[in-house]
Amino acid sequence: MKIFKEIKSYLLITFGLLLYTGGWVVFLIPNHLVGGGVSGVGVLIYYATGFPVSYTFFMVNAVLLLIALKILGRGFGIKTVYAIVVAALCFQLLPQWIPADLIHELAIENGKLLAALIGGVMGGAGIGITFSQGGSTGGTDIIALIISKYRNISPGRLILAIDVVIISCSFFTSEETNLGLRLATVLYGFILIGVTGYMIDLMIAGTKQSLQILIFSKNYQQIADRLTKEMNRGVTLISGQGWFTKKESKVVMVIVRRSEAGIAYRIVKEEDKDAFLSVANVTGVYGKGFDRIKE
Repeated sequence: MKIFKEIKSYLLITFGLLLYTGGWVVFLIPNHLVGGGVSGVGVLIYYATGFPVSYTFFMVNAVLLLIALKILGRGFGIKTVYAIVVAALCFQLLPQWIPADLIHELAIENGKLLAALIGGVMGGAGIGITFSQGGSTGGTDIIALIISKYRNISPGRLILAIDVVIISCSFFTSEETNLGLRLATVLYGFILIGVTGYMIDLMIAGTKQSLQILIFSKNYQQIADRLTKEMNRGVTLISGQGWFTKKESKVVMVIVRRSEAGIAYRIVKEEDKDAFLSVANVTGVYGKGFDRIKE
């Protein structure tokens, strides 16, 4: 079973890389837009000198990878080597495989703003999928994962901060001669990395988002027992008093993954269809069954 799990992981990484590089090749590069990371650096060099993005991408990542192998471990390194090689090949081959007419219709005719939005969504989703499988597309992704290993900082925000500098450099490499159009290119780049960072966090944290549920019910004992036994989640009873009735009552509090919320709702409904629930998103849940506290 382990080998099938690994095969699935590598297939997902490959799919993520196709999304990531496809966003660049189809939407960003044809519109002379600049994103973040090593890809952004490679694109800046390409615009200025014509040096292929795939070469810059591979060479810079090779250096960063040596650092990551020591800090993040061999398992991370193997998948990242695979990701870097595949991404470099995609940068080299996709422009040959995708018809120029299709790129023109999808990206250029629809304008730079739409291209920046779609390219950001595709790039962020691709990076997020790759991250979730223990790999990386390299560059600033590696730097972000190294820092986030030791600090409770969002990888998407780290990448966003690093990329601001890269995007700002596009002002000097833009093909536009008009000052306003040069500034617009930088603005599109900021929109791009904002969308990318959001998508990365969404893809990584999508299955880890948690909910805090407060349950007000006369059948609190049965509900608490079933939540504990069937969901294997800790339950806390909070003493309260209904101000209208002046009666003492117990409030059941439980924290669950967003993906588990449906099970909790079903249990409550089966025990007391008139129960009152208050559900809130929770940012940062640490402890057994959730995330580990990092120094």
